[in-house]
Parts: sequence; C-alpha cells; structure tokens
Amino acid sequence: MRYIVSFSAVLGAVLLYLLSHASANTAAAGSYYSTLLVLNIVLAGSLILLIGWQLWRLYRQLRKKVMGSRLTLRLLGAFALMAVIPGVMVYAVSVNFLTRSIESWFNVKVEAALEGGLRLGQSALDIMLSDIEEKSESMALGLAFQPVNLHLNVLNDLREKSGIQDAVLLTLQGRIIAFSSSDPSSFLPDLPSIPQLRQARQHVYGTIEPIPDKGLYLRVLAPVVMPDLAGETRILQLLQPVPKSLAGTAEAVQDVYEDYQELSLSRESLKEVFSLTLTLVLMLAMLSAISIAFVVSRRLSAPLGILAQGTDAIARGDYSIVLPVHGKDELGILVQSFNSMTRQLGDATTAADRNRARVEAARGYLETILAHLSSGVITLNDRAELRAYNLAAANILEVPLSDYVNQPFDVIAQKLPILAQFVASVLAHFHGTESGEWQEQMEIVTAQGQRTLFLRGTRLPDSADSGFLVVFDDITTVVQAQRDAAWGEVARRLAHEIKNPLTPIQLSAERLVHKLAAKLDVTDAAMLRRATNTIVEQVDAMKTMVNEFSEYARAPAPNLAPVDLNLLVEGVLALYEPEHIQLNVSLNPNLPSVLGDATMLRQVLHNLLQNAQDAIVGRDAATIHIITDLQDNEVKLSVQDNGDGFPLEIIARAFEPYMTTKKHGTGLGLAIVRKIIEEHKGSIKIENLAEGGASVMITLPLMLKKLESQ
Repeated sequence: MRYIVSFSAVLGAVLLYLLSHASANTAAAGSYYSTLLVLNIVLAGSLILLIGWQLWRLYRQLRKKVMGSRLTLRLLGAFALMAVIPGVMVYAVSVNFLTRSIESWFNVKVEAALEGGLRLGQSALDIMLSDIEEKSESMALGLAFQPVNLHLNVLNDLREKSGIQDAVLLTLQGRIIAFSSSDPSSFLPDLPSIPQLRQARQHVYGTIEPIPDKGLYLRVLAPVVMPDLAGETRILQLLQPVPKSLAGTAEAVQDVYEDYQELSLSRESLKEVFSLTLTLVLMLAMLSAISIAFVVSRRLSAPLGILAQGTDAIARGDYSIVLPVHGKDELGILVQSFNSMTRQLGDATTAADRNRARVEAARGYLETILAHLSSGVITLNDRAELRAYNLAAANILEVPLSDYVNQPFDVIAQKLPILAQFVASVLAHFHGTESGEWQEQMEIVTAQGQRTLFLRGTRLPDSADSGFLVVFDDITTVVQAQRDAAWGEVARRLAHEIKNPLTPIQLSAERLVHKLAAKLDVTDAAMLRRATNTIVEQVDAMKTMVNEFSEYARAPAPNLAPVDLNLLVEGVLALYEPEHIQLNVSLNPNLPSVLGDATMLRQVLHNLLQNAQDAIVGRDAATIHIITDLQDNEVKLSVQDNGDGFPLEIIARAFEPYMTTKKHGTGLGLAIVRKIIEEHKGSIKIENLAEGGASVMITLPLMLKKLESQ
C-alpha cells in the first residue's frame, strides 16, 4: 500500500505540471490534446478500478464479519470526510471558474446568430410540412368514400389540385395500390419504411428527410379508412421536394454553424482536459485517504484478529489455544486476560465432561433397567401430566402411551375410556394421600379381557423433576395360579368328603323300595318309588360332579405317543352331525405329528366343539370353523364360532372352575382343557373375534421338539 501511495503522489505531480503547462500555452495543449485525453482516461479508469478493488475487499470482510473490518469502515469514513469534502469543494469551484474563463474567450453573439439562422430555416420547413399534412388529410377524406376501381383517377385529380409532386396509396404492409406523380420520369415512388407505416396507422405522420440523388423532401403519411372494405385502413403518402433556394440557404447556414463548432473544439478540449485533470487530483486525494485508512486500521485491528481466532477456537470447543502477546499496552493485557480465561474454561469443561459422562452412564443404566423390567413404570409431573413410561407399561395397559406424552392424565382417560378406572384410582391416591406412598390391587378390563394389577405409587422428591411415580405389575397369572391351586384343593376335599356317603345313600334308598314296596298299597308304593328314584338320580348327578372334580384335581400324566392331529379331528367330527350348523374344516395336509395322549386330546376337542355348539344355539347361519396349521415350528388348532363371544368381565377367568355363562353344566370344561394342554407342554388362548364370535387357539409343540426336551 505504501508503494501505491508513493506512485499516486508522483502521478499527481506530473498531472499538475501538465495542467499548468496547458493553461499557459493553449496552442501547445491543442497540439497534444488527443494524447492528454487518452492518458487521462486511462489513469482515471485505473484509479477507479483500484479504489473499487479496495472497497470490494472491505465489503467482503464486512460480509464475513472479519474482526477489524468495521473499524476500517469507520476510519475510512472519517478520512474520506476530512479529505474528500474539501477536495470536492475546491474541485467544484475550480471547474466552474475554468469553464467561465474559457467561455469568455469566444464570441457568444456569433454563435447565437448562427443558431437563429438554423431555427429560421427549420421554422420555414415546418410550415411547409404542416401545409402538406393538411392537404394529406383532405385527400385521405376524398379517397375514403370513392369506389376502389376509381382510386387511381381520384388520386391523380387530388394530387393535381393540391400541387403535390408524388402521391401513393399503400396497404398497411407497404404494397402499392395507386400511384400518381407530376414527374414523368418517376416510375416508382420512394416508399416509406415499416416503422413509418406503423406510426401512420392512427394519425398523420410527417418528416423531412433527404432522398438519395433527389435532394431534401417532405414526406407525409396519412391513414385512409375505406368503408367499402369493411373499414380497412390504407396509407396515403405525399412527397414534396423542398425548394432549392430554401434548401441551399439552410445547408449554407448549417455548414457555417458546423465550421464554427469545429473552431470551438479547442474550447471543449481544454474544458475536458482541465476537468479530467482536476478529477484525477480529487481521486488521488480520495485514494490516499482510503489507503491511509487501510494501513492504520490493519495495524489497529491485528490484535483484534488474533482475539477473533481465539474466540473461534473456543466456539469450536478448543480450549488449549494460547494467543501470542505483542506489547504491553492495553491490547496486550487484553490478550493475557483472554489466555487466562481459556485455561479456566478448559478446566471447567473437562470437569463438566466427566460429570456429564457419569450422568449419561447412570441414565443409560436406568433406561436399560426400565426397558427390561416386567413391571410397568409411569411418571407424572406436578400437573398430573404423563412424562415418561417404559415398554412394559404400554404392553400391560394395551394402549399406545407414546401418543399421549405430556398430556394430562385425566384427558388421557377421556380419550381412552378403557383406562378410566386405572387413571381415576391413580389420581385419587395422589391427591388424597399425605405421605404420597400407597399400594392397591385392582382389576381393569382391556381389549384382551379382565386383568388384575398390583399398583404401588410414591411422590418424587421436591425438585425440578418432582412429580409422581407409579409402578404396577400384571398379576393375572399369579392370581389365576392361586385360584387354580385353591380349586384343586377344594376338588380333592369334595371328592373325598362327598363321594364316600353317596354309595350308602343310594343303597339305602334302593333297600327301602325293596323292603317296603310290597307291604304298602299301590298309591303309597308308587310315591315311595318316585321318592327313591329321585334320591338315586340326584346321587348319580352328584357322583358325576364329584368324578369331574376328582378328574380336575387328579390331572393324571398323559400317555404320550405320536398323534396325527388331522386324523384325530376327522374322527371326532364324524361323531357330530349337528342340525342347522355349518362345519367348516380347514386342515393343513402337511401337518406333522405331535407327541400326545390321543384320549386326552380327543376329550379336549369334544369340550371345545360342545362349547361352540352351545354358543350358537338358535342363531341364524350358525357356523363353526376348525383349523389346523403349522406356524413357527408349532402346531396350531383353532376352533371358532360366530356366537356372542366371551363377556369381557370373565374372559380373563374363563379357565376357572364354575366360571360359565351357560344355564347348565359345572363350568369345569375349559378348566380341564387347559390342564390337559399344559400337561402336553402347550398353550391355550381365547379371544373374541372382531367380526363377532369367539376363537380358542391351542398351540402344541412338534413331536421332534418334545423328544429333544425329554
């Protein structure tokens, strides 16, 4: 930049010398005017490009927010105001003074007289042009209402009456329709240009122009609307030569005026030379100011740039950077303070990273535990809004809890009525318990039936994350197991306590009939037989019930052997020929054998078919589906009906003894079925079908898997 400033100073001195030399010797300035003009233009352009380049660099630095660029801009503005404003004032005064001085060297009256002569000739031509325009309008009106076949004759008459040399009737595209001329040597008219035709479509158009080899002519174009041609427009062109005396006088005045202007060229060249020279001096001053601003700002902003690099490194997380310290002034002290700050930030960041890692590890460990817990976990904030949950909670409640995070718990109950009882119990405990800890066993009805839940809740400590915690388990299977054990014990006791007295009661009743029937009259004997028969029938019924209880409690081990489930189903179905019931059978022909007790499995199938028949008694289009299939290396047996299905309140307890909706029966059928399937290491599942009816699905392992387990 220093070299640029020096070069600008030398260049300014040279230009000032040329300026003084040209001012002292006007003839010399005129002799090398072209050289000075080219040199000034080249130098002015170079200076403009150099200043523009400097400003563009500053603009890019401002866009990139380079440290020190705004300071450079402020310094540039200050120097520009100090240097440019006085220079512009001197420049304006100097240019005005030089212009007035040069103007005073020439005779202004001569130039005014020449300009007046030009205007006089132009006025005479304008009057002639206006006269021809009026004639064109009159001739256009005369042609408009004449038949097309008379246009040539009418045009010739009108031209002669108007004293016009050439008259032409044209189409809008410039095609000649009729032509008339007073010059016998003129065979074709001079046609107007396309732009002139366009201008003449709406109004009269007139111009003065020279025609090669003919001289100066007045050309007038006027639109002609033809009613006979459905209003189509034609163009009438009139050509009239300017009188030679007037044309010669105008040309003479024009030539004299141009000669005077050529003589005045030296005056304009001097003006341009002085103006360009002064302009270059002003630009040199501006360039010097801008250059000094850049140099000073770069020295002042260098420490700021170093600090900017340091702040960028800190923004990227690099706290190990140490900035070099130059000098002991205020900027050096600032850099030292910055280095001290970065060391403290590095130590604090390291400690924070260690703490964050420990927190993340603890959080990950806790999330892993919650994800693998079989217990459902739900947390609420102080406003009773759902904050978090684990997968087990959604599975137990059988609802998509992810759609209701950060929503009030009571609002969730309104959207999911199946959770109304669960939500009401949780909110009641939290709002009504002083200590915040509580537990409860409750039963809810889900899409899969009734479930028994054991809930425990507590209030979280007061903090930013305070709220409530609910932990619950699905103890349906535990309660079911307890009930099964209790019913097994009841069955054994009933079988032992009731079965023993039944045989003596039956024998005693039969003995009474045998001993007393012959001694009584006919009426009394008949009454005795009816009474004893009732006793015997009821004893047999009780024996049947006791035998069923005994069978449920005993659960003998199955006699396992390979069983073809398809043949077993076909054999059982052969015994059923129900009326008004359609049996649909779908058996997988590639079904492998299972290892089981054929007698027990036949009993299972009998019980399921009997239950399905009882469920669809009296129903129109009653249907039972029996399906066997192989899925996931397990044999599936499904019995479906289109009855009313299982009531939701008993579907979870359908396998308990005496749990039945039928008016007859002991309710032991499904309980015995489940015990038989469990003895075969299988599983049984009941559900209601979406289209109506119920489905019982039995899953049995393959024979190969059973042999491997044994």
